[in-house]
Amino acid sequence: MISEEIEKCITKYLFQSADVKDLDLLNDWIEDKENQILLKEYVKTNFAINLAMNDPNIEDFKKQLLKEIRKQKNPFLRYKFSIIKYVAIAIVFLTIGFWSQMHFNDLNSEKQVKPRTDVITLELENGDIQVISEDGSSKILRTNGKRIAKQKGSQLIYDQDNHETKISYNTLHIPNGKQFNIVLSDGTKVHLNSGSTLTYPVKFLNDSLRKVTLVGEAYFDVTHNEKNKFIVKAQELEVQVYGTQFNISNYPEDENTEVVLVKGSVSLMESNKNTESKEEFYLTPGFKGTFNKTNKQIIDEKVNISLYTSWMNGNIVFRDAPFEDIIRKLERSYNVIIINNNKKLAKETFNATIETKYETIDQVLNYFNKVYQIQYSIIENKVIIN
Repeated sequence: MISEEIEKCITKYLFQSADVKDLDLLNDWIEDKENQILLKEYVKTNFAINLAMNDPNIEDFKKQLLKEIRKQKNPFLRYKFSIIKYVAIAIVFLTIGFWSQMHFNDLNSEKQVKPRTDVITLELENGDIQVISEDGSSKILRTNGKRIAKQKGSQLIYDQDNHETKISYNTLHIPNGKQFNIVLSDGTKVHLNSGSTLTYPVKFLNDSLRKVTLVGEAYFDVTHNEKNKFIVKAQELEVQVYGTQFNISNYPEDENTEVVLVKGSVSLMESNKNTESKEEFYLTPGFKGTFNKTNKQIIDEKVNISLYTSWMNGNIVFRDAPFEDIIRKLERSYNVIIINNNKKLAKETFNATIETKYETIDQVLNYFNKVYQIQYSIIENKVIIN
């Protein structure tokens, strides 16, 4: 299976927007012969290209590739470049590159984007993976046949009367383009947004911390329990909960982790510090706490809560948002790949309200095209902005 990161590199290459880092990543990946086969099949399927791979002119392509590398390479960066290393990429991409120059310019925004359809999965404590249907009704069983949870439509509910004596963890993976709800064994409700992962105990044991790990975005409605604290670990940030409702946005690619407090009380602290040196940063309802992943600083500000929780109702609201941030959220919400070749556009700010339940990605793109004159092309689930 080709990862999303490799997919982006392939598409960038085809549209002549790949930088040195993309080329280097592709080179390392393509050294595996199995990946070369995967790549050929992937391109045939997703780009409808009939590859003529029998007799590629390696020397011509190698010259072109080296020209691109020299043009983009910064002499102060210590990338490892080798002519021989890029021959593998040349073999696979030679015909594709010529084809893209001839035909990709014919693509236009009248074509419809075809979002991928990925599944929600639950990883059990023994490593087994179970597919979760969004509208299903099933039981979640352990290897010994004992039920630990049940599913009701878009909600997974863990048994509260589970008599576990040893802690074990499940991990729920929500792909881009989907949302899902879970009720933990203590009654805590969690609404997970697209592209998110939650790791949590099957059963919270008595007289112990209730600790979960989040990557992505989720809205928590935590059951109050004075004896057992509830903690959300979000990469380098820990959110200590005192019976409350709040939203956390913690995607790896974002510069900040954001916590918006709706009700109750939470404190923020850097998780990598020693216990003795940890300082709690308390939030007041209606405020957003922002943890900068680079300088490790935490600041807060008064915000309009609805801007940060509207995603649960199928809305995405942008107010003076940089276009690069908008792109990331659209990718997650619609499970598409968006490549922006207009670098000036990335930092420009926009206002928009998108109803993801009722508006397709095509309608959203058409909106940006008409209102802001943003030009784009479409190939399957990929949008290329020029």
